[in-house]
Amino acid sequence: MIGGWYVAAVDLATLRAKHAALSPVLTERSRRVWAATEAQAIGYGGITQVARATGIAASTIQRGLRELASGETLAGTRNRKAGGGRKRATDLDATLLRDLDALVEPTAPGDPDSPLRWTCLSARTLAVALEGLGHHISHTVVAELLHGLGYSLQGNAKTREGRQHVDRDAQFRYIAGRVRAAQRRRQPMISVDTKKKELVGDFKNTGRTWRPAKSPQRVRVHDFVIPATPTTGGKAIPYGVYDLHRNEGWVSVGIDHDTATFAVQSIRRWWQQMGRPAYRQAQSLLITADAGGSIPPGTSKWNKIEHRLFSHIAMNWRGTPLVDLATIVSLIGSTHSRSGLRVRSELDRGDYPGGVTVTDAQLATVHLERHRFHGDWNYTIHPATRKPDKSVVA
Repeated sequence: MIGGWYVAAVDLATLRAKHAALSPVLTERSRRVWAATEAQAIGYGGITQVARATGIAASTIQRGLRELASGETLAGTRNRKAGGGRKRATDLDATLLRDLDALVEPTAPGDPDSPLRWTCLSARTLAVALEGLGHHISHTVVAELLHGLGYSLQGNAKTREGRQHVDRDAQFRYIAGRVRAAQRRRQPMISVDTKKKELVGDFKNTGRTWRPAKSPQRVRVHDFVIPATPTTGGKAIPYGVYDLHRNEGWVSVGIDHDTATFAVQSIRRWWQQMGRPAYRQAQSLLITADAGGSIPPGTSKWNKIEHRLFSHIAMNWRGTPLVDLATIVSLIGSTHSRSGLRVRSELDRGDYPGGVTVTDAQLATVHLERHRFHGDWNYTIHPATRKPDKSVVA
């Protein structure tokens, strides 16, 4: 009895020393396989002795023994089978991502259903808000999810001059109310804008891509416009249409001038190719646009297309020279996001001359109904073949 007890004590001390020496370099899998090997070498009672000496759970050692017996192997970079380990928070909670995005988007605090962004919340504040909605989540996971949604921590930028317009915030709330009303009626809503013009040719494009070591793509030193040809040179003018309800984008790539006529044609092409097939019962179309300098300063910041479409296009083609028009259209059309964004793009070779003036007589033929709240910013354009419907004007 005494001899048997003495041998077991020596074995435990040896196991403790081995475990202490190996722990810093063992992975999760190699740790349990090593423990299983030691238990197997001891024989009867080996699992209990190894567990007592190392603190490794007996169930973990048993799992290691099953792996040894089955001859199961994993890739050298893996510690678990595919699908093993802790599940992602979004896998366990189907509505978590949707509720987080809604909290970060609103135009006014406490309005999680608003379709426009208006907030400056910390990850801890958002975690508390999500707890109130029934989710169990830490602020660190909130931060990870925000990065996945395309948000980032940003400081202030000194860009504003003078006082804010007194009705700027009211305008944000007004737009949000109009968008919500269109959502309830299942009517199409789009955000439109022109992305910055892009030089066509072998010019440097900001960003980096994975390539074989020491073999960067060679581009021009100077950004001088290359004379336009049918396929390359000149400048590309991407005009975007973003469907707020379906998370879809359309981009017409023009090569002439960025004019109102080009904008209208781009919206028309979106409607023909994507809008009409999706909204066969549509009775109205809500368009949110920057409208140049005729709106309060800073309003463009809340234009959905900026962070829901254009930002993803920029990420998709970063570090890739826009060598020709076909490349530009292809890169835009292949843009997608984790939230399911789908984009279509086409080249528009139409002529859109600048300097065209709309006369007062021409404008008088437009059935334009100004809204009661800032009719200079908000208005409804009715079809020329019917009288204005007062019920749709707020």
